Amino acid sequence: MASGEEVANKQVIFKDYISGFPKESDMYVTTGTIRLEVPEGSKAVLVKNLYLSCDPYMRTRMTKMEGSYIDSFEPRLPMVGYGVAKVLDSGHPEFKKGDLLWGIVGWEEYSLITATETLIKIQQTDVPLSYYTGILGMPGIAAYAGFYEVCTPEKGESVFISAASGAVGQLVGQFAKLLGCYVVGSAGTKEKVDLLKNKFGFDEAFNYKEEQDLDATLKRYFPKGIDIYFENVGGRMLDVVLLNMKLHGRIAVCGMISQYNLEQPEGVHNLMCLIMKRIRMQGFLVFDYYHLYPKFLDMVLPHIKEGKIVYVEDTAGGLESGPAALIGLFSGLNVGKQVVAVARE
Repeated sequence: MASGEEVANKQVIFKDYISGFPKESDMYVTTGTIRLEVPEGSKAVLVKNLYLSCDPYMRTRMTKMEGSYIDSFEPRLPMVGYGVAKVLDSGHPEFKKGDLLWGIVGWEEYSLITATETLIKIQQTDVPLSYYTGILGMPGIAAYAGFYEVCTPEKGESVFISAASGAVGQLVGQFAKLLGCYVVGSAGTKEKVDLLKNKFGFDEAFNYKEEQDLDATLKRYFPKGIDIYFENVGGRMLDVVLLNMKLHGRIAVCGMISQYNLEQPEGVHNLMCLIMKRIRMQGFLVFDYYHLYPKFLDMVLPHIKEGKIVYVEDTAGGLESGPAALIGLFSGLNVGKQVVAVARE
């Protein structure tokens, strides 16, 4: 395709703000057009999207919110999220035609990106490019910062991770094992439990849906208590974990996927444990830690290449599969990091 040519551009459009559980019908696929060049004098970047990332936080953007850390989606416009893309044209001095990058892109085949501050050039291409939606992208830094910076772990500590087979949880568990910690994860299917123990090297894992008494379950796996809890679920799980934390335990609050679709969030009743056990519970946003990205890459890339860290992706083919892939996150249909493959490089 020639620069400046007008081409068809398939897009996933967000219909309107919702409450409750999202549905595929809250989005629709349409085809627009786009000119394959950056407007003269603009510092925008025109890209061809290769992979799109499905992430739980995107559900919060489907609701009209005031004062959130991130803007709501705009109704009747293409959705946006993290992705991997190839530069077709650029008015920005840091990006040139042919560069590969990751950052915030549109849920469409081609995107003209004006908010270029979100974009990071991909330097290492001897790993799958899709990894930059996950282990080498936003979820990877979230796992790294949440575990090492927020949890301040020490060798031999006991670590519990909820939603442990997801994009972030699978990495936190492997980071903890590299440090010599005892690691247990929870997930929602036997397949995911097997993955945690046999693929990711967790010491133990359990299917929370099969446990009638979560308090007894945690006491079985952590008879002396939990030093570190990496929180991805919230609600009832958090309430029970608080009862089983050790003195001076640390809780990193990365996400609360069990709460995103509730009109009335569940209450947490055991917060007194924070005082009695001197627990530190801290929420964090990955944006605050992007300055650590070079340090993160230096640590994780050798481990990937040596096979000391493994990563599992669940790939949906084609942009039109995006809505179903995203909705599937909230019923646990994905196994590993959910990715939408839009195009080949």
